[in-house]
Amino acid sequence: MPYPEMMIQGMRQELAQLGIDETKTTDDVKQAIEDTDGTLMVVVNSVCGCAAGGVRPGIAMALEHSESTPDRSITVFAGADIDATETAREYFSPYPPSSPSIGLLKNGELVKMFERKDLEGRPPQVIAQELVTAFGEVCGKSEAANN
Repeated sequence: MPYPEMMIQGMRQELAQLGIDETKTTDDVKQAIEDTDGTLMVVVNSVCGCAAGGVRPGIAMALEHSESTPDRSITVFAGADIDATETAREYFSPYPPSSPSIGLLKNGELVKMFERKDLEGRPPQVIAQELVTAFGEVCGKSEAANN
């Protein structure tokens, strides 16, 4: 049974206010992944304390302070957007399901994964720095721009 929307609305808004698109259906997720040229950050949001204390604030810091950012960012909410979350996780193979988690995809292919074990118990500043580093590696200039 999904979490009541009233319970998670504020947690959703934390990412939506950063310009991260909510994808609540399987079709929303597939369309975002298949139609995004370049880099896409997929955030599996969660009600857990590590999402509130580290992940969401870390994402905000990374997006604010990074010279390179994904071309687009989307989020699904584990425990609420059940089908959308399952679809997003299909693109995270071979990693097992975890929440929260963050996948960076380039042209629909997973290139960097942050599982719960990589995020849990870490302060937002550390998560932000790791994301900034990953953004720099993954979200740099496109190959077309380099030719």
